[in-house]
Amino acid sequence: MRKDGMRSTAWGAYRGITEALRMRLASDEFKPGAALPSEAALVAEYGVARNTVRRALDQLAEEGLIVTRPGRGRLVADPDKPAQPIQPQYQKIAAALREQIESGELAAGAILPSESALVARYGVARGTARQALAALQDVTVSVQGKGRYVKPQ
Repeated sequence: MRKDGMRSTAWGAYRGITEALRMRLASDEFKPGAALPSEAALVAEYGVARNTVRRALDQLAEEGLIVTRPGRGRLVADPDKPAQPIQPQYQKIAAALREQIESGELAAGAILPSESALVARYGVARGTARQALAALQDVTVSVQGKGRYVKPQ
């Protein structure tokens, strides 16, 4: 608390954390491809709110110093390898189904795999399977209670 009774804020605190992390990255404390400490660990280390840490990490990502990899966390970017954009899982599933439709493997009128079948086949959440099927609305038709079918050409 300040003398005037107002709580002091951490405005700009993320800048200090960003700079500290930038210096740690430059000092080779973390090698390219190495995982950064978790948000929780950084919150404890710097004594700030999670959003403050996230803002600092987002700044480092914008600068290309770190990359976020689903399931792996935030990693030190490799300056010799440009970051590859990560395609969401639902898009990969939708692309595989679209390929089957375009190749004729799934012909007009053929039923698409159900959400449950996609969940089992790809090991994803039901929402991810639902998103994949929704991405195919231009080439499929949904019949209430029956499933999703390939549209006639």
